[in-house]
Amino acid sequence: MAEKIIEVRGLTKKFKEITAVNKIDFTVYKGDVLGFLGPNGAGKSTTIRMLLSLIKPSSGHIKIFGEALSANRRSILRRVGALVEKADFYPYLSAYQNLKVLAGISGDKIADSRIWEMLELVKLKDRAHSKVKTFSHGMKQRLGIAQALMHDPELIILDEPTTGLDPQGMKEVRELILYLSRDKGKTIFLSSHILKEIEETASRLIIINKGNIQVEGETAALLKSENHTVIFEIDKISQALKIIKDTNWENHLQSHTDTELLFDISKREAAELNTLFIDNHLRVSAIIPKRSLEEYFFTITENSAQ
Repeated sequence: MAEKIIEVRGLTKKFKEITAVNKIDFTVYKGDVLGFLGPNGAGKSTTIRMLLSLIKPSSGHIKIFGEALSANRRSILRRVGALVEKADFYPYLSAYQNLKVLAGISGDKIADSRIWEMLELVKLKDRAHSKVKTFSHGMKQRLGIAQALMHDPELIILDEPTTGLDPQGMKEVRELILYLSRDKGKTIFLSSHILKEIEETASRLIIINKGNIQVEGETAALLKSENHTVIFEIDKISQALKIIKDTNWENHLQSHTDTELLFDISKREAAELNTLFIDNHLRVSAIIPKRSLEEYFFTITENSAQ
């Protein structure tokens, strides 16, 4: 069985009358890229701050690396790297100087070669001697990731790491997360509002809403567990509509255009429906499943709001 890196049981945080996080339980295993999702105000940032011991829980327990965080804070956090929201640096120092200063503050013996390695990893080596005040927000985010990785942590907690990045920057961060997980064996706890990024990187998902966990499980299994919106591109829409009229297929029809039919069906049913169209001499030019993390996310959060 996989090693448990984070164990959370009954974790609760109250701010006066407001319960931001409500008795949540979850586990993160070694090697996971865990996507932590939820709408604004769901309790994501509050949970991350408790995991990093930035705020104290009202009740509940957190274990990291098998040890209680409350009793072993210093030794645990030495094995954790984190980027929480926006990165903050000394604006009049260069990227290299900032990392050098932060390495000294951390108390770890970090070699210059490691600093240069991290700058290269986040594609900032050519701007190493530029003052951070000249950096874009996205460049500061990348420098923040470099800072989080300098001491070679076993667990990496990233809160909105692609904020302010352009599409190329997002792609590079996505590739970096996959590299750290697959090639370096790191465990990554990733919070992001960009659902496509989570869908393409996370091996497991947690969806939280109004302080309560709604879903926890393997990404692939969760996205396959429900029906898909499947688009059929067909040459003769009117004939296709006649074929399904007064059948159970008509009950699954969501909408149609002059060239497409949209059904809410499973993959197995999509194959059966395709056979029906072909047997009736219709030309199906494409079958496009539209199940996505975005669709799944909104289904879960909207249902939990009711």
